[in-house]
This record gives sequence, structure tokens and C-alpha cells, in this order.
Amino acid sequence: MAEKAQSDNVVELRARALRLLARREHTRTELERKLAPHAESSEAVQGLVSKLKEKNQLSEERFAEERVRVLSRKYGAARIRQDLKSKGVDPELVGRVSTEGELERARAILERKYRDPAVTRGERAKRMRFLQSRGFSSEIIFKLLSARDTG
Repeated sequence: MAEKAQSDNVVELRARALRLLARREHTRTELERKLAPHAESSEAVQGLVSKLKEKNQLSEERFAEERVRVLSRKYGAARIRQDLKSKGVDPELVGRVSTEGELERARAILERKYRDPAVTRGERAKRMRFLQSRGFSSEIIFKLLSARDTG
């Protein structure tokens, strides 16, 4: 009878995991954390997550690609890398986050926030801090603000 209850728990745990993955991609760490309260043991969770990974139903690569796509509308590469690290993504995947197109992204974000070019040093500093808080490198910020002020 105990074996029947345990197999029911595994089926329920798998269904819960698939529901979570149907909503959005997860990292292994996130999925294990969300399933742990509903499992009888951590071994059951780790076994299930390993099977999901083998069947490619759980993919950190897909999670990282989607997360980068979503965050790149608002943030620079440094902030995106920090977010991926905090989610438990493999450091090798985090290292692949590209700075390609970062100048254009920073320009678009700055233009959405500020319509007119910075006139005073105070306005320029405010925009620099804004872009810095969004995870853009100082090189990108200086390029963008010097080009925007002269043009």
C-alpha cells in the first residue's frame, strides 16, 4: 500500500512539474525548489528533474535564451548576466550573453525615458546613472551620450 502511495506521489509530482514548465521555462534549481515542498524526499525531486532534463523537457539553454530575450528590452548585458546567475544558470551559459547590439538597445531605452538630449551636466549625469543602473557598460554609456549630445 505504501508503494502505491509513493507511485501516486511521483505521478502527481511529475504532473506538477509539467504544469510549471508549460507556463514558462525554469532552471533546474528553480524547479527543484518549487517541487521540494510537494515531494516525499529530495531524491524523488532530483530523479524527476533528471528525467525531465534527459527528455529535454527541462532546458537551461531555453530558459537562458528566453530570459535574455525578455530582459534585453530593458537591461544591459551586465544586469542580464547577474539575473541569470541569481537564477542558478550554468556559468558557461551566463558567459554567452552577448553585448552585440547593446548600443542600439541603450539608445532605445534612453529615448523611451528621455525625449530630448541632455543639455546640462546634471541631466547628463542623471542619464548616465540611469543607464548604469540598467546594466550598461560605461563604454556604451559614454559612446551613446557623447554621440547624442553632439548630434
